[in-house]
Amino acid sequence: MLIHETIITTCSIDGVAHIAPMGIRHDENGLTILAPFRPSRTLDNVLATRAAVINFTTDVRVFAGCVTGTQRDWPTSPATQVPSLRLKNSLAHTELTLDHITQDDPQRPVLHMRSVHTENHAPFAGFNRAQAAVIEGAILVSRLFMLPADKIDREFAYLQIAIDKTAGPDELVAWQWITAAVERFRTTGDAADKKTAS
Repeated sequence: MLIHETIITTCSIDGVAHIAPMGIRHDENGLTILAPFRPSRTLDNVLATRAAVINFTTDVRVFAGCVTGTQRDWPTSPATQVPSLRLKNSLAHTELTLDHITQDDPQRPVLHMRSVHTENHAPFAGFNRAQAAVIEGAILVSRLFMLPADKIDREFAYLQIAIDKTAGPDELVAWQWITAAVERFRTTGDAADKKTAS
């Protein structure tokens, strides 16, 4: 199963943006699959507006900031065809409308979304190893409650090699947010930074 790590933006009926890292995949008919766990503002917003936007970005601070709660407020612009927003600094974005829902799992309904519009904003130069490491670290932070501490330590030790060798300033900031979230979890049982979480 091919899963792409992206940033999903949605809006409430009142126009309040929500930004969340999410892995997406495609079904046999080419529809985009979003499968948020309940409770989920992404799910609530899609059900309310029937719209979402996939954002493609190499700014891994967005992944780290949203997962850790360190920074959730990122610049946005209105979407072109759906009632939602896109990341202002995305390399590209795809606008989606809800086609149908399958609810085999009550905790994780599957949203089948149809692409209605795509725009490219800047060239994609490729991920460097540090960017990939930050994304992997962000995924680990989202699963701290279900993984053994020694596995987390082993994974982070390996990812640290890529950070040390290839990180630029943005990747170093994102990595600091992620490692701080792990320490917070071990101290308080919560990875999110409550001072900035929305």
